[in-house]
Amino acid sequence: MGATTDAAFDRLCRYIEESLGFATSHYNDAYLDRRISSRMRRNDAADYRDYHDLLEDSEEEQAALLDALSVNVTSFFRNPEVWEALRDVLADLTSERRRVSVWSAACSDGREAYSTAMLAHDDDRIDERSIEIVGTDIKEAILRKARDGVYHASETNDLDEQLEPIDGYDRFISREADTFTVSEEIKRMVEFRKHDLIRERPPGTFDLVLCRNLFIYIDSSAKRAVFDTLGDGVAPDGYLTIGMTETVPHDCRDWFEPVEKRLRIYRNTRE
Repeated sequence: MGATTDAAFDRLCRYIEESLGFATSHYNDAYLDRRISSRMRRNDAADYRDYHDLLEDSEEEQAALLDALSVNVTSFFRNPEVWEALRDVLADLTSERRRVSVWSAACSDGREAYSTAMLAHDDDRIDERSIEIVGTDIKEAILRKARDGVYHASETNDLDEQLEPIDGYDRFISREADTFTVSEEIKRMVEFRKHDLIRERPPGTFDLVLCRNLFIYIDSSAKRAVFDTLGDGVAPDGYLTIGMTETVPHDCRDWFEPVEKRLRIYRNTRE
């Protein structure tokens, strides 16, 4: 029974990759199974084979599954202590360089990119006029949401807590009932683009690259491919920040020196 189940799961994943264009081979099985099983329960599918049949017949379910498989877990100022350290990074960069470029990779719905813009406006040591921010994600639907800059209470249950690193966030976000809208001043600092971290070159060279909490979902070979992309995207003496529970692959560690090792902030040491 187990072998049959494994074979059906493998066939389903191949179908998702080959027919729907989502690279299941780059993600670990536990993550894929959680997301797929959730959709199976919603559709009362008895097993992987039953769900496979449903998926082939339903474009609506195909779209729903692709949405479920996308990694969209995010918040404003996730891990606030990291953002306190990034204040110093941005202050140093804007004092050293005429233009400072920031890349929020796998940006999801844009809250990380907008957090960077708000942080720049909030700190007197940072010249926000010199900062340009690019947010990228593989999914066009989530990028449309990011460009809108509109978030609802159901998605941001602890908005006040998320925005604690900013003193008086209402300068940057307006609220009407349960809808929270990023100001035009902040949105103008950010450009959102579609980008595949595994298959494409970086969309430029950046002084600060943030790619946080993606690697916990992807397998080791894809992780190395993403680090190749990120490494090529960090300017000489630029900075890279990854998630606090994530690590730099062993064979990439000589590319970076820790600036705040516990907070996973590194500086590029390659020429």
